[in-house]
Amino acid sequence: MKVKRTLPDVEKIFSTFFRENRRMPTYSEAAEIIGVRSKSVVHFWVKKMMASGLLQKDAKGFLAPARLSLGLPLAGEVCAGFPSPAEEELRDVISFDEYLVAHPETSFLLSVTGDSMIGEGIMEKDLVIVDRGQEPKNGDIILAEVDGNWTMKYFCKKGKTVTLEAANPKYPPIIPQTELRIAGVITAVVRKYHK
Repeated sequence: MKVKRTLPDVEKIFSTFFRENRRMPTYSEAAEIIGVRSKSVVHFWVKKMMASGLLQKDAKGFLAPARLSLGLPLAGEVCAGFPSPAEEELRDVISFDEYLVAHPETSFLLSVTGDSMIGEGIMEKDLVIVDRGQEPKNGDIILAEVDGNWTMKYFCKKGKTVTLEAANPKYPPIIPQTELRIAGVITAVVRKYHK
């Protein structure tokens, strides 16, 4: 009996393969995991996913994920204060790349070192997402090069004076002496508790 596939089905198959193998399947592998014999059927699905913006070809012509959904089910809410009755129901499916990254074309990840932002909940070894396309506003956390050194701090501007402030009282505010180059605004932090 033939299994009728839809675009979301095939996208999920490709996403699962990519998540497990950290690469896209070959056409032969894709035919096997989709459950078809013909590579022309694989070609059909690849064209559909490329047209939908889910796949792209890299500089060498190999398939690469564009925005393949690595989504997880959102199963409700949990109380972080006083205990409340648990209500688990599927609310939606959330893709972390779409949830955390509003502008993928101007965003990148950095690994955090140091403890100057612990008051904001940003710890050593956390990952932060930096959007280099955003203009900083007072109170934003920014990535900046100050007098030749890179740092991540709160952006504070009064008049023409810019001060960079830590979220840890043991670090004094920084007032640029000769150079301030803002590389982007921190838009999210990611922490992994277990390997």
